[in-house]
Amino acid sequence: MSQRVAVIGAGPSGLTSIKSCLDEGLKPTCFESSDDIGGLWRFKETPEPGRSSIYRSLVVNTSKEMMCFSDFPMPADYPNYMLHSQLLQYLRLYAQHFDLLRHITFQTSVLTVRQRPDFSHSGQWEVVTENREGQEQRHIFDGVLVCSGHYTQPVSPLDQFPGHESFPGRCLHSWEYKDADAFRGKRVVVKVGLTFWPFMSVSTSLFSLFPFSLTSPQTFLSTRKGAWVLSRMSSSGLPLDMTAISRLTVLLTSLLPRALVNWAAERTLNHRYDHRLYGLHQHTEQKPLINDDLPGRILQGAVVLKPDLRGFQGSGLLFQDGTTEEDIDAVVFCTGYNGTFSFLPPSLCCSKGNEGLEVTNNFSLLPISLSFSLSSILSPSLCLSYLCPRQAALHVDYIPYLDSLAEQVGVRPNILGLLLREPGVGLRVLLGPCTPYQYRLRGPGKWDGARQAILTQWDTTVGLGVEAAYIATDLGSTLILYCLHYGLGSLFFFVVKTSV
Repeated sequence: MSQRVAVIGAGPSGLTSIKSCLDEGLKPTCFESSDDIGGLWRFKETPEPGRSSIYRSLVVNTSKEMMCFSDFPMPADYPNYMLHSQLLQYLRLYAQHFDLLRHITFQTSVLTVRQRPDFSHSGQWEVVTENREGQEQRHIFDGVLVCSGHYTQPVSPLDQFPGHESFPGRCLHSWEYKDADAFRGKRVVVKVGLTFWPFMSVSTSLFSLFPFSLTSPQTFLSTRKGAWVLSRMSSSGLPLDMTAISRLTVLLTSLLPRALVNWAAERTLNHRYDHRLYGLHQHTEQKPLINDDLPGRILQGAVVLKPDLRGFQGSGLLFQDGTTEEDIDAVVFCTGYNGTFSFLPPSLCCSKGNEGLEVTNNFSLLPISLSFSLSSILSPSLCLSYLCPRQAALHVDYIPYLDSLAEQVGVRPNILGLLLREPGVGLRVLLGPCTPYQYRLRGPGKWDGARQAILTQWDTTVGLGVEAAYIATDLGSTLILYCLHYGLGSLFFFVVKTSV
């Protein structure tokens, strides 16, 4: 008899989980509290409590070839970096193609997930749900996949700043932000930790609509730390992630001394603009952030960086260096979220107070939703190995993390075998961007279209025939070209340049 699996949430992870359950012969039932799929990527004019929220002009920071699901390429006519509405449409196409909607129960919230009394023997869970009429129902499942996301409970540190009670302006979290129209012509402080992803997008959206003048800047960025800022566009106008995320990058980074890698990376990042000059300098190993406009806005004087916020003084704000800014109209807090899952038992959810669960990787989130094999995910040993640790934050490196999962279920690419059997595909897997298709070449879930998708991934990115500029006829010149254009190309450029 097929095992029954509960899937909580019908966002990207929920959809892939439903599909993977079906591939494994399981019986999934997805509970979605709203009336539609999409999760985070479904824009709503008004933020809804308990749900994630995005703003009107949000554009993804990951290119389509790196962000797509491993067995469902994005349409060729999609731009490399999509508006949220286009990504939502892609999710609809995915759900329609694999006939997933019939497994989703909409407008049904999960109240509790608990182990049954005989869990040690049966391994079963009791899930209590509530429909839109307020009626509760109990279900028994053999497994539960939590795909509800964790950008739903905003953390506001307002109480930490004295004087906020008398501030006449507006204070809000980035979760509430929808567009800049309400802030036009006003003086705004964006209080951020520059390591938190919504900051860049929110502040860019804000200052892109303001009628700035060099003598009267209206947007201030307050942060305790700096950051390394990258552009979506890499050399030759190619998407950054497709030129930076490759197996060659991982290999060379692991072989070279860490000090050399950090030194070269810092020189590369400062090649476009000096981060110290812009007040953005941070330790080399700090997580980079992707933003195309911030340095130019700082150069224009449209944005002014300020140190961490100390407190409020009437309509003014006091900063840690003793400076003040008067007549502030609004403060936007980009200060993260509590990773709470109220329906889970405390033993499975470690979030406590403002210690939020942050599950992120260095680049795209969608490919990590591959759910390679549900038979492995339902294994108690694997579930225990991925429970939230006492320290809340969990960060993973993209390729090593995916490879570690793929190794467990037999879908990690056999690069040597590919090089011997199909050198064209093998070289692209080894030296080119690590697109999700690589994990569909072999093993469980093998997809016949993966090979062709890898061969044409650059065609759908920048046009037919362009990849020829990056592939030589022999292995030696291929390595040289890829070292210049993929992975640590900038690193080698600076190493060679400073050595001669």
